[in-house]
Amino acid sequence: MTRLNTESALPYALNRVGVLMNADPADPLETEGVLNPATAWGPDGELYLFPRMVAAGNVSRIGRARVVIEDGVPVGVERQGVVLSPDEGFERGAHNAGVEDPRITFIPDLGVHVMTYVAYGPLGPRPALAVSTDTISWRRLGPLHFTYQPHLSTDLNFFPNKDLVFFPEIVPGPDGRASFAMLHRPMWDLDWLRPGEGAPVPAGVADGRPSIWIAYVDAEAARRDLSALTSLRHSAPVAAPEMPFEVAKIGAGPPPLRVPEGWLLVHHGVTGPVARGFELSHGAVYRAGGMLLDPDDPARVLARSQEPWLSPETREETVGTLGNVVFPTAIERIAGTLYVFYGMADSAIGVAALERTAD
Repeated sequence: MTRLNTESALPYALNRVGVLMNADPADPLETEGVLNPATAWGPDGELYLFPRMVAAGNVSRIGRARVVIEDGVPVGVERQGVVLSPDEGFERGAHNAGVEDPRITFIPDLGVHVMTYVAYGPLGPRPALAVSTDTISWRRLGPLHFTYQPHLSTDLNFFPNKDLVFFPEIVPGPDGRASFAMLHRPMWDLDWLRPGEGAPVPAGVADGRPSIWIAYVDAEAARRDLSALTSLRHSAPVAAPEMPFEVAKIGAGPPPLRVPEGWLLVHHGVTGPVARGFELSHGAVYRAGGMLLDPDDPARVLARSQEPWLSPETREETVGTLGNVVFPTAIERIAGTLYVFYGMADSAIGVAALERTAD
């Protein structure tokens, strides 16, 4: 394995390709935009996009669209309807509803596509899971549950959680057992929900800013019963904001990609004001960067980008429901090139090529 240290510049870059999908003004389900998609290859050999579709009132659904590829480049989509709507009680509140920001990881060992998503329910954003074998029909496994860890002196299930994504392969767990791992991003601020509670961070956590964490599922248990994927243990912090482009918060992007140096994670970093509760972070700037995780211990960061790989510059990235946002959420190899799919200003979907800059 090629070795880097935390001061090394990661030998990768993101280069814009263009806009892949805009909201259809004639579709009431897309009134407030399409954004933050997942992707998956179907049994028919076609690549499908799973955009978050936002209707009036910030009600989100997850759609499905075939990606149109010309000369090896994704250039557009053909819509094929909705695969997930906020129909369950945990996905709805008295004045809100939504299934948001999906990430899809195909796990060959289980033979299924695993969709993590955010259920926008009565207590705010909560993590949930669905699975599919054909990318058309998705079976909910329900909300995620984090087992109690006494050394944290708190219950992680109290807190809103976003930016959830599984690794595609088995990794070693902290107990030495073969495991499936998931990155997540808990948010400690409870004051918006219950005034006076503040932001009670877990014991031993010095940095209360929203950061990337990891949790594990016993692989053998998941092989026996897929519902075991909803029961996560050994949760631990991976990376807090560190670089200038991520001083407010960071979160995981697409499923981690195995590269010669380890696991490459494309992530987003945020500067500026951070919204509370159900609000949007107007005035914040979202950029994309990357970090490298140790294949023998994916909770350990080997290196991270010191500068952003992609910043909001084009009109689609700077003007929209939430301006100045590039938000990477999916990655696929097409005809030998890696493409990252990302949300643009919470209104459209773009694509960029992930290129290696050095051997």
